[in-house]
Amino acid sequence: MDAIGIIAGGGRLPFVGAAEAHAQGRRVVAVGVRGETDPALAEAVDVLHWVRLGQLGAVVKTFRREGVSEALLLGMVDIRHLFSNIRPDLLGARVLFKARDLRGDSVLEAIVETLEGEGIAILETPPFLTPLLLPAGLLTRRAPNRTEQRDIALGREVARQIAGLRVGQTVVLKNGTVVAVESVEGTDAAIRRGGQLARGGVVVVKVARADQDLRFDLPTIGPDTLAALRDAGATTLALDAGRTLLLDRQRFVRDADALHLAVVAD
Repeated sequence: MDAIGIIAGGGRLPFVGAAEAHAQGRRVVAVGVRGETDPALAEAVDVLHWVRLGQLGAVVKTFRREGVSEALLLGMVDIRHLFSNIRPDLLGARVLFKARDLRGDSVLEAIVETLEGEGIAILETPPFLTPLLLPAGLLTRRAPNRTEQRDIALGREVARQIAGLRVGQTVVLKNGTVVAVESVEGTDAAIRRGGQLARGGVVVVKVARADQDLRFDLPTIGPDTLAALRDAGATTLALDAGRTLLLDRQRFVRDADALHLAVVAD
């Protein structure tokens, strides 16, 4: 079987990507990041190797040894760890030097460029994540009311602007006022911060960038996001259809209905 690599961060995406790659008849060679990747991934792939954050040279050596020339970037790595005492190898240091800044997408772009310079082609992820792509429409029993719809419209406008600036992709609003904008802390922390500031009753809007690189970083929500929405006392979640990944959809919708949360994708 043709081998495909997965550079795996945390969460469920590496598991979904591995299952789809197997369904396509591919042998799956994963490289996990210590402290980020779920060790249970070993049961879902053909072989799992481990590296530390910043050891990109070790990733390349592993893939070459395993006969991998195509790979996927799947899963989440806490970008704040780049500000910790990581010890990159030479190739990892080259990435940090090449990146425009230490924002997540800047680092990922530099990683992709560096890997492809080493002969490892990074593939677009949607063909391996099809079961998770969010269709257009209302997901939950409750639809947004008129006030929430106005907040969604404003939130989409603001979120697309901040996404274009590569600041974040999520905005939290209440009654026409933006109360939180996502930055380096990530979506769930921004939702909780907005809920605390507004004392609940918030609308959350998450969008994809117009120039979203389909090789990495598609907006993703799941049970952790739903927990953040619950903690924030959110009433509505609005997403981009066809460009957002939804984990554990059946459970997510069931639990959202239990919270009387309106979830809509356009």
